[in-house]
Formats: sequence, structure tokens, C-alpha cells
Amino acid sequence: MTFQDSIRTCLTKYADFAGNASRPEFWWFALFVLLVSAVLTTITPLLGEVFSIAVLLPYLAVGARRLHDTGKSGWLQLLLLVPLAGLIVLIILWAQPPRS
Repeated sequence: MTFQDSIRTCLTKYADFAGNASRPEFWWFALFVLLVSAVLTTITPLLGEVFSIAVLLPYLAVGARRLHDTGKSGWLQLLLLVPLAGLIVLIILWAQPPRS
């Protein structure tokens, strides 16, 4: 999946928590969110915050679909509420290969 295909797919399925997402789909979208958020925050912090809020639901949806692809529940994203350890655990889970 290419960079543009990933962004298009994630924004099209912005509230679709069912199904699977491949590793490239998730990581390309994560890179897009990180880069655009950083650029907009540099220009105007308020603009960066608005963008981050606008892509929160698509990001959670693709994260849940990625966890489904590894055979895990999307509810594991609640680990993000644990300050640093939750993020580290989720990065490891998101990076796992798909489960057959």
C-alpha cells in the first residue's frame, strides 16, 4: 500500500472499527498524522491541535483494525491511558505481523 492509498483508505474508513488494517496502512497513516501535526503546530499551535482532534477518530479506527489484524482486541488501545508503558506496549503490538 502506498502513502496516498493509506491516507485515502484511513480517511474513507474514518469510523470503521471492524475489519483489518495492514502494517503499511497503519504506519503510513501514523507518519502522515505526525508530519502534518508537526508542521501545523510549527505554523500555529491552535491549528495543530485542531488537526490532531480532527484525525483522532480515524487514527483510533486504524489502530483498532491493525490490532484485529494481529489477532488482538481493539480495546487494547485503552493502554494509551497508561502514560509511557501503554504506548510502548501498543507500538510493539502494532508492529507484529498479521495473524493467519
